[in-house]
Amino acid sequence: MIDVTVANFETEVIEASKTIPVLVDFWAPWCGPCKTLGPILEKLETDYVGRFKLVKIDSDQEQQLAGAFGIRSIPTCVLLMDGQPVDGFTGALPEGELKAFFDKNLPPAPDAAPDDEAPVVDEAAPSADDELDRLAQASVANQDDDDAQFAYVRALLLMGNMAQAKAVFGPHATKALAVRKLASLDLWMTALQTTGEERTLQAAIEANKRDFESRYALAQLRMREQRWTDAMDELLDILMRDRAWGDEVARKCFVAVLDIITPPAPKVADGQVPPEDPTVARYRRRLSSVILS
Repeated sequence: MIDVTVANFETEVIEASKTIPVLVDFWAPWCGPCKTLGPILEKLETDYVGRFKLVKIDSDQEQQLAGAFGIRSIPTCVLLMDGQPVDGFTGALPEGELKAFFDKNLPPAPDAAPDDEAPVVDEAAPSADDELDRLAQASVANQDDDDAQFAYVRALLLMGNMAQAKAVFGPHATKALAVRKLASLDLWMTALQTTGEERTLQAAIEANKRDFESRYALAQLRMREQRWTDAMDELLDILMRDRAWGDEVARKCFVAVLDIITPPAPKVADGQVPPEDPTVARYRRRLSSVILS
């Protein structure tokens, strides 16, 4: 994997793609799905043994390159051959779909090993694709288990699969008024459909610190981009000025973000309490200090 900038783009991408397919991964450090996708791509680059070259472009730092490719959301990957884009995808696809993408586009391996020489796969470590399948099976088998539905829809949204997430969430949407975690998913899916522009919203806030509509829209935009702490910081600004604004929607949205970013509880011995994620713990304390002040 190679980090590409404007300075080495011509050599590492355009020229290189004339001899080997090059997959360009547009990402950013704050992007949650990018952190999911990146390690899988690096693994597949190794598994495919020289059949493609992986390069990464930080879309925040290299806005000229991101603009040239028309990047509107991340992660977005573009496959180039002979100096030209030939295919691509958006979102953190599971490993199985990524393999299908590469198998469709890459030239066949020149010397495939016989079956008796096939590499040994470590079945002890489930892939991201396996984990998504496990969550899907739990969702189907436990339709009345709100935690199972939350876990599967959350995983789909983190991977950018909005259509499938909506399909799974739909039958349970009416429970969102009574079940907090389902309400959190509903708020997140609403945020994913926001269309505001950060620069415009920030200008409105600079002009009026109590422009809560713009502050809330900016928080939703940051939720859409999975900039979780930035979203919570904006929501805290609303809460510090007016806790009851909008029927307490800022508090509800803040709690939704905490639900979303809280990692699944690890397995611990009976009687032990699993440690809380430090970011979640810090922002829980900040919320409590504002609400109780």
